[in-house]
Amino acid sequence: MAQPAQLLSLRGLTRRFGGLTAVDAIDLDLAAGELVSIIGPNGAGKTTLFNLVTGLDRPDAGEVHLDGHPITGLSPEKLAGKAVARTFQLGRVFGNLSVMDNVLIGAHARLSAVKPDVPLIGPLLELGLALLRPASVTSEEEQLREEVRAILARFGDRLLPRIDQPAYSLSYANRRRVEIARALALKPRLLLLDEPTAGMNPSETEEMQALVAELKAEGLTILLIEHKLDMVMRLSDRIVVMDEGRKIAEGAGEEVRNDPKVIEAYLGHGLSRASADQREPAT
Repeated sequence: MAQPAQLLSLRGLTRRFGGLTAVDAIDLDLAAGELVSIIGPNGAGKTTLFNLVTGLDRPDAGEVHLDGHPITGLSPEKLAGKAVARTFQLGRVFGNLSVMDNVLIGAHARLSAVKPDVPLIGPLLELGLALLRPASVTSEEEQLREEVRAILARFGDRLLPRIDQPAYSLSYANRRRVEIARALALKPRLLLLDEPTAGMNPSETEEMQALVAELKAEGLTILLIEHKLDMVMRLSDRIVVMDEGRKIAEGAGEEVRNDPKVIEAYLGHGLSRASADQREPAT
């Protein structure tokens, strides 16, 4: 049976901040259509790894390849043009914009009618088209608005009834949903989700899990950071465990769950301190 093509490949990816190595020579492959979760204690380097992949930070060493082509250090806007989208650990929305407009922003890299590819005078032509609004521009805008409504419908009645409301008026969970909807508006080939259920209650978490499972079933390639291990175990094709910037384990759910290095990373330091406390004489 033919192996699926590797969509994303990381080789020796390293990031240092002074004397701290936040990401330490990480190798990782992500096949097209695969969902891989990255887990680990707080401070393990998971979000820093995401920042290196998505161009928000530059590595001190190592390479990132997309479809076999180097993308190391490309800016986020150039990566958006390659259909790479992400969400953030702390949700980021434009508070004064409506839900509709927040999600439309995610489609900016897909615009064609209003973005003529003309050197030097391109920005001026773009401004003129935005002001004059010829039929090609209005048609593209209406098509994108219909796409946004379809994306928001994925969230049931959480967002569609609020489509014209400003994002600042939404609950925390709904702002996170808007951010994910905005990422989907890019029509990504690769989606990086950084703790999508953070701050959500159990029923909201179940809804998000169902959405991610649906996206996976549709063939979307997903790299997921998540602390809710039940969700990770149910969704993941593979799980990568990081601790202190290093990859300490990789494999299927049960294999990773029972790995002694993983148990040590999550529990060992606390257990060691507790044992030391028990040995100390009372004062």
